Amino acid sequence: MPDKKKTPVSCEVNVHRLSRKGMPVSIEADESECKALAATHDLLSVERFAAVLTVRPWKADGVRITGKVEADITQSCVVTLDPVTSHIEEEVSATLVPEGSRLARNEVEGGEFVLDAEGPDMPDTFLGSIIDAGALAEEFFTLGIDPYPRKPGAVMEASEVEEDASKAAGPLYEGLRKLGQKS
Repeated sequence: MPDKKKTPVSCEVNVHRLSRKGMPVSIEADESECKALAATHDLLSVERFAAVLTVRPWKADGVRITGKVEADITQSCVVTLDPVTSHIEEEVSATLVPEGSRLARNEVEGGEFVLDAEGPDMPDTFLGSIIDAGALAEEFFTLGIDPYPRKPGAVMEASEVEEDASKAAGPLYEGLRKLGQKS
């Protein structure tokens, strides 16, 4: 997890100060942080954002973060542009290792990378001794956002879709459409 600019829900944890049992991290966004999250993710609003995580040591120098992110958001319907509210609930599970760690490299077998699509993800990396658990929680929050929110019952008429497509495609589309009508 390369260092990025701080997120609205930033919560830094020093990995060298973790006990074997781990450290609980609880994040509850205030009003200004919710507004910043909404602006960052192009949402109408974020009514609530909360994360409950546990940060534990993993192997020699890595970190394992597990928990849950919950949020209530309002987006614009992709058809009507009316507000659509939704609840996000995402399980958090991530492994991080220091940059340059042998645990962050793929095993090479005969000059080829070994990737198991069904296996665990490769660990992310971090620099120094500080990780931002809030940034990780925000990444999982982002995964829960519906990219095409739709108000119940909202339907785009086929003629609207056809008209929009013909405008976007221009004369080639129009010619192909006419050919299709002749058949």
